Amino acid sequence: MTSSAEQASRYPVTHTDEEWRRLLTPEQYAVLRGHGTERPGSCALNYEKRAGTFSCAGCGQDLFVSHKKFESGTGWPSFDTPVAGSVEESIDRSYGMVRTEVHCSRCGGHLGHVFPDGPPPTGLRYCINGVAMNFRPE
Repeated sequence: MTSSAEQASRYPVTHTDEEWRRLLTPEQYAVLRGHGTERPGSCALNYEKRAGTFSCAGCGQDLFVSHKKFESGTGWPSFDTPVAGSVEESIDRSYGMVRTEVHCSRCGGHLGHVFPDGPPPTGLRYCINGVAMNFRPE
């Protein structure tokens, strides 16, 4: 995990651990700050079908638009493309696997992972924890 000093120099939105705990629900904190994963199928945003925008629950930055969302059958909201510049990627070597982690470029919050098994045209599947996002209908 990134130290507070490293985070402050890297992300425009930063808070102390105590502030994050006050700002987020326990579930949001576990995912966004603790790199956790919600249970598959447990978040209403997985089933959200309205037109609108999905934003970071930590800082409010727009992350994904609804017309880029698709049903992957995994139990998590899946998208083929993020809003330009909204996410960053890093290598995640946890649990004996090598995956590509996706985090918010504004606050560094852990969102989920991206996999190369999505639909055309990108072939990518951004598998995102619903609890890490908020939804704003059009």
